[in-house]
Amino acid sequence: MDIDNVKAIYFVGIGGIGMSALARYFKIMGYHVAGYDKTESPLTRKMTDEEEFDITYEDDEARIGEVFRDKTRTLVVYTPAVPKENRILSFFRDNGYALHKRAEVLGFLSRSKKALCIAGTHGKTTTTTMLAFLLKNSHVGCSAFLGGISSNYGTNLLIDKESDYVVIEADEYDRSFLHLHPEIAVITAMDADHLDIYGTHEELLKAFEEFALQTKGQLFLRKGLELKRREITGHYAAGEKTDYYADRLRVDNGSFLFDYIGRDIEIRDLRLCFPGRVNVENATAAITVALHAGVTAEEIRDALPLFKGVSRRFDIHAKTDRVLYMDDYAHHPREIEASLSSVREMWPEKKLIVAFQPHLYSRTNDFYPDFAKSLSLADLVILLDIYPAREQPIPGVTSALIADRLSVPCVRVTKEDFPAYVREHVTDGLFVTMGAGDIDRFIPVFTDMFNTANH
Repeated sequence: MDIDNVKAIYFVGIGGIGMSALARYFKIMGYHVAGYDKTESPLTRKMTDEEEFDITYEDDEARIGEVFRDKTRTLVVYTPAVPKENRILSFFRDNGYALHKRAEVLGFLSRSKKALCIAGTHGKTTTTTMLAFLLKNSHVGCSAFLGGISSNYGTNLLIDKESDYVVIEADEYDRSFLHLHPEIAVITAMDADHLDIYGTHEELLKAFEEFALQTKGQLFLRKGLELKRREITGHYAAGEKTDYYADRLRVDNGSFLFDYIGRDIEIRDLRLCFPGRVNVENATAAITVALHAGVTAEEIRDALPLFKGVSRRFDIHAKTDRVLYMDDYAHHPREIEASLSSVREMWPEKKLIVAFQPHLYSRTNDFYPDFAKSLSLADLVILLDIYPAREQPIPGVTSALIADRLSVPCVRVTKEDFPAYVREHVTDGLFVTMGAGDIDRFIPVFTDMFNTANH
């Protein structure tokens, strides 16, 4: 990819979490940047209101600015989530512009730095953000392209021109991570997912094998994962012994205390104030990579308690005498199981009510028995309709497939009736909204609802 003559960069799908990080990067670097997205979001509002981005939500090629009309000086970055028939994307394609997927551009940018890449079907966003936080709060430093909004920094992009390291979330969707060549890599999970892209779990595993083969240096896997074609540096775990592990886990006033045990290092009595036992495991992976990148044990001890997490990962929005309201991005059965198990452990005495919005018809069709099993960890499940994202409906595939197999009480509601149902029926306990669709648009509604009801 030749970027030397590029003056302007247009993003088709600019509101995506990965796309927006790239857009922010190029704007900071002095390029003309604009973009299109289907719908406005809190992220795009921040970009337009506070960062002066030009973003259109109208799929009309007439909305493309004059500075982007010179195809010899314009790079177009797009995401596969945008339909091929999109008019703006079609204009660029039909007129001979240089079109590149987000992953290609990210791969190009990563080659000038030592890339620390976190891959996995779940756990990667929190682990990536935690690793970036540990490096940023050390003498090592880093730039970072995150797959979520860091609660510490309020952004998905960190830039450090002095550091040799760049932390990258390596996304397996559409084989995007195969554009990366990490210095150090982690694989957190390789569960069946994105079968609309891969077809079978075996094909997904092959892609992870390819990613591993592209890793130049150390490679760490969660305990229980194995690769056939690549030697690994070691496994990590929480609560069970392996090459690198968290030991003596205990809950202390809403935080986790644990010891980090490595092959040649021990760091005693670390504190993690971010909820969820699964996040002790994520922290173990982040600490392991940070140590290999040169962060000291004392820097880790000082920084870890200050980590606030990632937006939409165990996000607590309201805490009243009667209701604790939390939002989480979990959208795969294994993620849901890990999340609900964690909140059960943290607040065992509370009634657990979960509102879940399935994401994609294909994923629902592939995993509806597993979704039902995971969601049955709750005391009551509120099911919304499937969020289609990039897909057309599949006949017979609705949230009823999950509802019919739940072993706990369930109610199905429309998005229109959702707030009224919650207002009437969620009066105490732990309330969790979950999903990767647009269920997060209800966060301010419920936050205000519960905080107001408490006064």
